[in-house]
Amino acid sequence: MALRDAWTALLRREVKASRAGPLIALQHPGRAVWSPRRFDAFAEEAYRKNVIAFRAINQVSRAAASVPWRLTRRRGGALERLAAHPLLDLIARPNPMMARSEFIEAVTGFYLIAGNAFVEAAPGTGEPRELWPLRPDRMKVVAGKTGLPKGFVFTLAGAERRWDADPVTGGSPILHLKTFHPLDDWYGLSPVEPAGSAIDQRNESDKWNMALLQNGARPSGALVFEPGQGAAANLSDEQFARLKREVAEQYGGAKNAGRPMLLDGGLRWQEMSLSPKDMDFLETRHAASRDIALAFGVPPQLLGIPGDNTYSNYQEARLALWEDTVLPLLGHLRDEFNGWLAPRFGEGLALDLDLDEIPALTLRRERTWARLEAAEFLTLNEKREAVGFAPVPGGDRVTLRRGERAMGDGEPRDEA
Repeated sequence: MALRDAWTALLRREVKASRAGPLIALQHPGRAVWSPRRFDAFAEEAYRKNVIAFRAINQVSRAAASVPWRLTRRRGGALERLAAHPLLDLIARPNPMMARSEFIEAVTGFYLIAGNAFVEAAPGTGEPRELWPLRPDRMKVVAGKTGLPKGFVFTLAGAERRWDADPVTGGSPILHLKTFHPLDDWYGLSPVEPAGSAIDQRNESDKWNMALLQNGARPSGALVFEPGQGAAANLSDEQFARLKREVAEQYGGAKNAGRPMLLDGGLRWQEMSLSPKDMDFLETRHAASRDIALAFGVPPQLLGIPGDNTYSNYQEARLALWEDTVLPLLGHLRDEFNGWLAPRFGEGLALDLDLDEIPALTLRRERTWARLEAAEFLTLNEKREAVGFAPVPGGDRVTLRRGERAMGDGEPRDEA
């Protein structure tokens, strides 16, 4: 035991740290670094109030949650796929309240809204017993002196829970997933930030529509008093209050839309605002919707936004969503789990995604199989490995056209 501890200490001294690392946390060593962005505002304005952002986030997170996971173990040069393992059981049921799909949807949903996602590994007897997604607005990173997190703090109702992180490796019971942020050392950049202007435009246009319906379904205007000869120049307070009350009761609201207005003598209706046609209202809404879809990496066709048919059909748009957005996101999550979670269950283990179970990638698989079938310079086992299948006996020989000769796993021979 003493020898192992000494060897571990030696390895720690040999680890090369970044020379800039200590400067990153120079101003706040050992203190919680608060994110300057508000997750609750992002969730409220984008996810709860904006139908385009809501649909885009759900489309990506639910697609990611639908992909099955698999586990492999490397022994020597061979790669073995495991059908049963405690790590697979943990992924299938991360905690008593969540199955895999709900867990992945929560993690990716937090990631897309906040640019950050936190996962807690609840300790068990040697191996994590449960995995819990934690709300990003309740989590804070504690800056360390080496540029790595010193730990994490979870705050709820005035109570705090802290986790320490290894000062050398950064290892911790908390996994922090974050997007790239060029101006922040500790937190990721939320996709809601670059889409903020478009989200606000779309939300304001919805409010404008609602206000228009509530105010008679017509543009706003003014009742102008034009007194006749010898009349008072202004309405009395009583006349003004009565007129205001009658307009609100008889002409306001969606139920009074289109109702003719009866005006007393000396009153004239003066329209004051621009019409929706003058404002190019619908195109503004569609442009804002396309910008929101662009920020989350979802083709506008899949969100029902007219005027943007980049892809020739719905199937190609779905394939673009998976290849450009969902698979890179899942690849990031897989790699982080392989560096943080898999080593806790033993050496040589690696989680992977079972892409063969994704219906949207059927077209991609067909193209891959066609290319491999035409690749006559590859052996059968090389082709099988390229699509994730195990090798077969006698599959290490290149298959050539009839009459050609090749060196395989034995003497040169003619192909029958």
